[in-house]
Amino acid sequence: MNGNVLFEIKDLQKKFGSLTVFDGLSETICKGDVVVIIGPSGGGKSTFIRCLNLLEQPTAGKIYFEGEDITAKGFDVNRHRQKVGMVFQQFNLFNNLTVLENITISLTKVKKQSEEESKEKALKLLKRVGLEDKANAYPSQLSGGQKQRIAIVRALAMGPDVLLFDEPTSALDPEMVGEVLQVISDLAHDGITMVVVTHEMGFARKVGTRVLFMDGGQIVEQGTPEEIFEHPQNARTKEFLSKVINVI
Repeated sequence: MNGNVLFEIKDLQKKFGSLTVFDGLSETICKGDVVVIIGPSGGGKSTFIRCLNLLEQPTAGKIYFEGEDITAKGFDVNRHRQKVGMVFQQFNLFNNLTVLENITISLTKVKKQSEEESKEKALKLLKRVGLEDKANAYPSQLSGGQKQRIAIVRALAMGPDVLLFDEPTSALDPEMVGEVLQVISDLAHDGITMVVVTHEMGFARKVGTRVLFMDGGQIVEQGTPEEIFEHPQNARTKEFLSKVINVI
């Protein structure tokens, strides 16, 4: 296997009862990739990304991460999730903990780092996203955009090899979207490997190294942002883009 390959997905299938979300999905994600997944709701985007850290168990097929089969029986899911960070639509912060505690709790409990070391790391990351002054605030005192930036910092603090974002701006007030996308964009420029499910086409176009268009449980088309947005080949891709942006 290529040493730069992080995820290798082979013939992935996911069913919920009699409903098949996708079948025969294969894809490769390499170090440094910023893979942006776009497409209509219900096309399988979120289910696919949730399979990558086993929040959803694939029905069939294989997922290899850094050469290891994560779908194998007895695989250590918790160890995997330390390497594969996830940021959700809803921020999933602990409301009874301060911002600082939300970030340090996994460092001290899971990574067994000292309180001092964890605090230093958290404050450094908070500064990076412009929220060092909120360290002692509680989530209820923050805006949606601030909460999502904290959620990103919490995922980053674990030092993951890849970050997964499942529609990170869809629960935000429109005015808050830009500040969160800017943080994700900055991380992309720093070379962090990411897989992002989003409806933000401008972001996909500007930040993605590769864009996947998913519909009906299939990767209908993929390519560079320029290929997908400027020269889409598939009729379904063209139809979708014509409805969401004026590029065609």
